[in-house]
Amino acid sequence: MIEGPYLWLTVAGVLGTGLAAGVFCAFSTFVMRALAALPSAQGVAAMNAINRAAPRPAFMAVFLGTAVVAVAVAVVTFVVWPGEGKAELLLGSALYGFGSFGVTVVANVPRNDALLRLEPGSPEADAYWPVYVREWTRWNHIRMVASAAAAVLYVLALT
Repeated sequence: MIEGPYLWLTVAGVLGTGLAAGVFCAFSTFVMRALAALPSAQGVAAMNAINRAAPRPAFMAVFLGTAVVAVAVAVVTFVVWPGEGKAELLLGSALYGFGSFGVTVVANVPRNDALLRLEPGSPEADAYWPVYVREWTRWNHIRMVASAAAAVLYVLALT
């Protein structure tokens, strides 16, 4: 059984990956559908407002803080190498690190930046909006599944 500070680090991993999965789930299951149903000028404007509002301390503490926790869990697992749960801890950390944080950096943020450069209602924005929604949501599904799987793996490591 994982004990002491390592227990609390793993619990922080469960909480952070679970919260991230919830945010990504909300976007995958209803936010993006609602935005896609709007006229493109309104959808682009709304998503741009979301993208400007997202990097605030509350969300960044969850998103980046969980990435730091995932790295710490992986490092401590390599150093301490607990008798039980090591595979789950390492896989959970890798899933969050690459499947959530990494996908955000290489797939979702570049699309957000491209959308932010477009004027809502412009022909370019109207043409890009359906492509953006489809591609961004596809990558978001990956972030959701990776974060949820990481949470499950961290929980399994605790059992």
